[in-house]
Amino acid sequence: MSLGYLALVLHAHLPFVRHPESDFVLEEEWLFEAITETYIPLLTMFDGLKRDGIDFKMTMSMTPPLVSMLKDPLLQERYDEHLTNLEELTEREIERNEHNGHVKYLAEYYANEFNHTRQVWEDNKGDLISAFKQYVDSNNLDIITCGATHGYLPLMKMYPEAVWAQLKVAVESHEENFGRPPSGIWLPECAYYEGLERMVADVGLRYFLTDGHGILYARPRPRFGAYAPIYTETGVAAFGRDHESSQQVWSSKVGYPGASEYREFYRDLGWDAEYDYIKPYVMPNGQRKNVGIKYHKITGKNLGLSDKDWYDPYWAREKAAEHASNFMYNRGQQIAHLNGMMQRKPIVISPYDAELFGHWWYEGPWFIDYLFRKTWYDQDTYEMTHLADYLRSNPTQQVCRPSQSSWGYKGFHEYWLNETNAWIYPHLHKAAERMIDLARREPADELEWRALNQAARELLLAQSSDWAFIMRTGTMVPYAVRRTRSHLLRFDKLREDIMAGKIDSGWLEKVEEIDNIFPSINYRIYRPL
Repeated sequence: MSLGYLALVLHAHLPFVRHPESDFVLEEEWLFEAITETYIPLLTMFDGLKRDGIDFKMTMSMTPPLVSMLKDPLLQERYDEHLTNLEELTEREIERNEHNGHVKYLAEYYANEFNHTRQVWEDNKGDLISAFKQYVDSNNLDIITCGATHGYLPLMKMYPEAVWAQLKVAVESHEENFGRPPSGIWLPECAYYEGLERMVADVGLRYFLTDGHGILYARPRPRFGAYAPIYTETGVAAFGRDHESSQQVWSSKVGYPGASEYREFYRDLGWDAEYDYIKPYVMPNGQRKNVGIKYHKITGKNLGLSDKDWYDPYWAREKAAEHASNFMYNRGQQIAHLNGMMQRKPIVISPYDAELFGHWWYEGPWFIDYLFRKTWYDQDTYEMTHLADYLRSNPTQQVCRPSQSSWGYKGFHEYWLNETNAWIYPHLHKAAERMIDLARREPADELEWRALNQAARELLLAQSSDWAFIMRTGTMVPYAVRRTRSHLLRFDKLREDIMAGKIDSGWLEKVEEIDNIFPSINYRIYRPL
């Protein structure tokens, strides 16, 4: 009998980036890189665990924008072209480094990796959602949802209809794509405000994830802290993040991904190679970019990029196994200690962005693979579970009111509301107010029906927390500003045309093609609650 539970939770999310109006938009490569470096490696890991008889359990959110992009034929076609370019470049790299032993070894390693990626992609006919769904059907994965477009819900609470739309559209989209309603929700940015649980319950969800201090400062104080979920008065459970296990992975100072043996993210062939050689593989305008082939390891945190040593995946994999052992040992010690204090089985919730594993931390999928295997074979202190299974097995929990919180900087909302991005909120609030008013209308004809639905899509897309986040981080800011403005401008034009009874059908058709998320949306979702 185990002494407790470990629940690994991955949050798979990317903002909706799809530009059929352009032949090349750099930001579309966010998806392509994540497919190559995170989603296909995770599927490969799941396949290997299943093949070897390891009954793994994991919770994973897949947000509606990500699911929509993964299922989109245009983006699937563009990813296929992206992968073809990688395969071609690695073959050229093998030839170019014929007499450079270690670099040739690395080029051959990447060629094998990309060939495997191609095989997984083609075996699944580009349909990665169905590939993940098979592990939901076998109860290895509990795939949950998020806000419809990852909108930051505490900053919408003055318009409950807008919060409801984010939740309801997300649940409906999940059911359409996975054939079943989600059991839970990763609240966008783990951001919770008091009263949100009522809508979570009304939309049919059984639990949500929040940050640890959202549980620790609940009222009354939970007897078991963040090491057991609490039930809200609505019957919805809240799980809190464990900061100890999070720090071991997330921390830039003591976290595993900073080990010197691991691959250096910021040193890329797209910037290292001679310009004329790499030009066919960078942007069409000739500007350099990351191409996804990286030959160097971190080496030392204080070294400049030019001082990095050659990467070796063999030793990196050994380090990932070592770190998985350390993580397993620490969780065992933690859970045994908690069990002695609590006199019941604790659950340690370890949530991370999925894209950390593989994209930012290249060896991350190896780490998870080793963790599952070592947990299965090498210890009996804890068992790994997913959150739906845990609630089925542990239906009795304390009833409390969670505290307002997020997993952002300082634990509340200022990362998404500050001097860099505060300008967007008056516009978003006015658009939400106007959408609620539009939702009262009955369409005069099919054209107005389409325009009303498109207005709802544009508002949802404008509300994505990713744009405010990017403005705060200072990376790709012009794109985030442009996306916020373009969705708001499209919303305004749609509203004006609807109110005037003069809808531009040609323009509407173009916008429907560009922003084609949520094909089954019903604008009435915004009607007053």
